[in-house]
Amino acid sequence: MPEQLWFTEILNHLFATPVTSLLRTLHIEPKYPAAPISNSFSMEVLVFAFLLVLFLLLRSRLSVDRPGALQHAFEGVEGFIQGQSEEIIGHHSEGYTAFLAVLALFILFCNLIGIVPGFESPTAVPIVPLGCAICAFIYYQSQGFKHGGISYLKHFLGPMPALAPLMLPIEIVSHLARVLSLTIRLFANMFAGDMVTLVFFSLVPIGFPIPFLGLHIGVSLLQTYIFVLLTTVYLQGAVSEEH
Repeated sequence: MPEQLWFTEILNHLFATPVTSLLRTLHIEPKYPAAPISNSFSMEVLVFAFLLVLFLLLRSRLSVDRPGALQHAFEGVEGFIQGQSEEIIGHHSEGYTAFLAVLALFILFCNLIGIVPGFESPTAVPIVPLGCAICAFIYYQSQGFKHGGISYLKHFLGPMPALAPLMLPIEIVSHLARVLSLTIRLFANMFAGDMVTLVFFSLVPIGFPIPFLGLHIGVSLLQTYIFVLLTTVYLQGAVSEEH
């Protein structure tokens, strides 16, 4: 039986049987049928629930005349991402802001939840950054086809027809490598940050680890920014008019 966080234990206690049945229906045999829900998945569920409550709270308090602190905070995030998107993608970037903002908030809270005692960062487990990277990959590819139609495939063939047989496999490998790059960058940095924090908390549990918590927060913010920035750049390449 794997070591479980308290929230994971609750989820497994409540949902282990239906989750195991669902996995077996999909011909997936869980390693631990009594505890099929992992710590990383339970932390994702917790972050999702927290963001959902936050969004509902924000929706109920939206005001043009008297915006509150929560509304100002979300407007700041939206404005920052919208401004960055407009610089990179261009004037038609407004439609991508919602996806980029939600992606940023999800990754940020997944990164930061690890500083709360009793929790851990799900982005320090490879499968979670991989899932985020696959979502970003599918999104910008689908937007490329939505924007350019079948002519989007010309993007993979290079500027000259004679180079198409050479450029096609290079472009395919290049795009797939983006998924690997996004995954490894986020996972490696968050895993290292979690390990440093845990080591110093185990050695000196009072006072001294505080600077490393600040470092963890800084790394969390930076890695969220880099992930969203690269996704925006990939979007720009997919929907730009030049190709």
